[in-house]
Amino acid sequence: MQTGGHVSTCLRIMCRHLRMNLYLFFGNDEFAISRRLKDFESDFNDPTSADMNTARLDARSMNENDLNTAVNAMPFLARRRLVLLANLSAKYNNVSSRKKFLEFIEKAPETTRIVMYESVEPRDADKHWLVKWAEKNEKSVQAKAFMLPRLKDMTGWIVNETKNQGGQIEPRAAEMLKDMVGVDTRQAGMEISKLLAYVNWARQVKVTDVEAVCVVTSQQSVFDFVDALSGGNGRQAQHLLHRLLESEEAFSLWGMVVRQFRLLIQAREILDGRGNKDDVARALGVHPFVAEKTTGQAARFSMESLESIYRKLLRIDEGVKTSQLTLELALDTLVVELTN
Repeated sequence: MQTGGHVSTCLRIMCRHLRMNLYLFFGNDEFAISRRLKDFESDFNDPTSADMNTARLDARSMNENDLNTAVNAMPFLARRRLVLLANLSAKYNNVSSRKKFLEFIEKAPETTRIVMYESVEPRDADKHWLVKWAEKNEKSVQAKAFMLPRLKDMTGWIVNETKNQGGQIEPRAAEMLKDMVGVDTRQAGMEISKLLAYVNWARQVKVTDVEAVCVVTSQQSVFDFVDALSGGNGRQAQHLLHRLLESEEAFSLWGMVVRQFRLLIQAREILDGRGNKDDVARALGVHPFVAEKTTGQAARFSMESLESIYRKLLRIDEGVKTSQLTLELALDTLVVELTN
């Protein structure tokens, strides 16, 4: 048995050496992907050297010189560099540019670890160009899918995530939280953190705790905020925004707003196909309360206006990530742009 274990360990080490440089993470569970990226960043022993040896590039705004510098620079006081590449399909959108990009990263130095991550829906995964490339190069590229759990599996996900965060939750409480967040794993993770802090990790989270630390309160405020935006009521939208910022971290609130407009686009598409709120609930995997509110809001927007707003959100997101503006200022700017 010891020999077998030793062989298995050796095989895992060999696999790591074979796949140490190129990674692809894809799927629609952005929370799981972001957590996996943090694991890579924590591989550095010294936080100072981690910052100096980590490059985070968004393909929507990077140029070829940015990419070349990030990939080919030598590590500083560390064994290797880490390059995180997001949204590659936004830049490399034809056969020629994709071929050139893949040839470039395949020649990356051994001292650079490249992690590519891409938002991909399950139905599109098999035909995605990066997934197909990874499958053809499985000996040198480690690919992993991160897909949102199905709604019926979400209660189990919440129980396991609570354990991962060092606590416990009653099954009925997990079921209630599932009804509130649907399959939004990021929101569920944040709510679990709040709940565990509320009970001080001293006991199981109960139904009464979920009721006391209720996500619907914030979710309802986000609905009201979007209602004010859709009605052009800038004063009310600003009031709601700043009230939300008093109870939510800016990045948490930003995630909720972006998620809501993403849901609105999907709901609008369902409505345009003669669907209703029940179809929205099934297709999006959200609680009936969320589906009803989202369907009503989607009906007040055209698809064209929703897509325009979402493009604004992406530009703001890019600006925040490149430190061109603060998130609080970005949210205030969004209100002004959408209500004038």
